[in-house]
Amino acid sequence: MAYTAEISRTNPTCIVFLVDQSTSMTDPIGGEVPQKKADVVADAINRLLTELSVKCAKEEGVRDYFHVAVVGYGATVGSAFAGALTGRDLVPLSEVADNPARVDDRTKKVPDGAGGLVEMSVKFPLWMDPVAHGGTPMNRALKYAETLVAGWTERYPASFPPIVINLTDGESTDGDPVEAANSITAHATADGTALLFNLHVSASGGSPVSFPDSDADLPDSHASTLFQMSSPLPSHMRSYAASQGQKVSETTRGFVYNADITSVVQFLDIGTRATELR
Repeated sequence: MAYTAEISRTNPTCIVFLVDQSTSMTDPIGGEVPQKKADVVADAINRLLTELSVKCAKEEGVRDYFHVAVVGYGATVGSAFAGALTGRDLVPLSEVADNPARVDDRTKKVPDGAGGLVEMSVKFPLWMDPVAHGGTPMNRALKYAETLVAGWTERYPASFPPIVINLTDGESTDGDPVEAANSITAHATADGTALLFNLHVSASGGSPVSFPDSDADLPDSHASTLFQMSSPLPSHMRSYAASQGQKVSETTRGFVYNADITSVVQFLDIGTRATELR
């Protein structure tokens, strides 16, 4: 399985984000600055959607190299898009770029040219809002994603395989998720099997276990389960991860346990790193 298919407007790929929206996502994430896990995850996905739109922007507009779904799971399971995209699943990137639910004013610190930092106002588009209510029906979420992946691989049998990224802070409350995870990665295009990556967001503040190649150093059976569910990183993602300072091997999996804010952002950057866009 090569994972080398070029991504084009006629042969796009898809990314499905599964976002844990259980009540415990109101807990603070590990790190120096206390922020709710739900807020950090929502901000990271919103930022990534902006970056994907910029990456795929050409003179005529944003090209549909990617179709994107954001699926929330907590009290309900379904599309987490807000605004004009409410209720929709896989949306072409050009439509995503054109339809944020709203645009907030945020501040960020930038160099002032004299060795210091100053705050400046920036526009921050939002497509999803942080939600935290209910249990953790991970099985239902994975089965929801499997339906999207199955439809995609049938429609685009030669494409770069679908990427499913599951962001969660806890164990599944509706049964063992392994079978549902295996159903996702059982689907394939001519370029490889669908990819499933898992990110465990932490409230503990301990050091993340990032992109391991075995479960030997993981703290418990829950972590081991998420590791076993995760796909090995394709070679181009491993190379990029290594360039970002990660220790990788041929058996490295797309998995981070006990993630802090920095790890969430880096994980999404690596996990959505596709091949050449044409």
